Amino acid sequence: MGTILRPAVLASVQVGRPRQHGDADATDPLDRLWTSGFYKDPVAGPVRVGVTNIDGDGQADLVHHGGPDKAVCVYPADHYPYWREALNRPDLPPGAFGENFTVEGLTEAGVCVGDVWTFGGVALQVSQPRQPCWKLARRWRVKTLTLQVQQTGRTGWYFRVLREGVVAPGEQLALVERPHPEWTVERANTVMHHNKADLQAAAELGSLPLLSTSWRETLTRRVTQGTSPDQSKRLNGPLGD
Repeated sequence: MGTILRPAVLASVQVGRPRQHGDADATDPLDRLWTSGFYKDPVAGPVRVGVTNIDGDGQADLVHHGGPDKAVCVYPADHYPYWREALNRPDLPPGAFGENFTVEGLTEAGVCVGDVWTFGGVALQVSQPRQPCWKLARRWRVKTLTLQVQQTGRTGWYFRVLREGVVAPGEQLALVERPHPEWTVERANTVMHHNKADLQAAAELGSLPLLSTSWRETLTRRVTQGTSPDQSKRLNGPLGD
C-alpha cells in the first residue's frame, strides 16, 4: 500500500458558512462584492463529518463545490512554507486555501485516487485532485494565484465520506486501502492540466470508477470528442472581466 515516511496527522480543521465580502461600488475587481464560503475558521474540538459536509461548513456555489464527491477539501501543511515565501505572507494560516482539513505528512505525491483513510470515527476516500477556483485569488488579492496553484500541482484533494463520524485536530490518519497505487493525485493533476495530448493516460484515469463523476466525464470527452472545458471562468471568474 505504499510507504508513509512519517505519520500523517490532521493538523487543523476549518469550517465556514457562505458570507458576503467586498464593496458593491468598488472599481477594482478584487474589491467588488462577492459571496463565498472560502473563509474558514479553525475548530478546536471534535466536529462531525457527514456524507456531504462537515458541521458548520457550507458552500455558496453548489454547482461546482460540495456534494458527495467533494465533501471534504484537504490541503497539505507541507506546502505552507512554500506559499508563505512565494506570497511574502509569513503569517499565512492553516485554512488559507479554503480547506477543511490541513494535513501534515501527506502531499499529492503520496496520496492516490481511491485511497481509503481512517481517523477519529470516519473513513474517507480520495475522490479527485482539487481544482482551485478564482475565489482563492480574490481571497488573497493575487490575480494569478489560482493558476499558480494549478501549475505547481500544489492543489490538495477532495475526500468523499464512506463512514460518517467525529474527528478532531491532532488525530493520526491510517491508510487502510490503496486500489490504484499507480494513480497518485500528483499524476492525475499532470494528466488533467499538463499532458493533455496523452489520450491513453486520460482514458486510463477516466476509467477509474473511484474517480469523481465530474473528472471522469471531462476525461471521457477529451478522449472521445477531443474537447476540454474552458478553464477561464474557473481560474479567473469576475477577475477576468
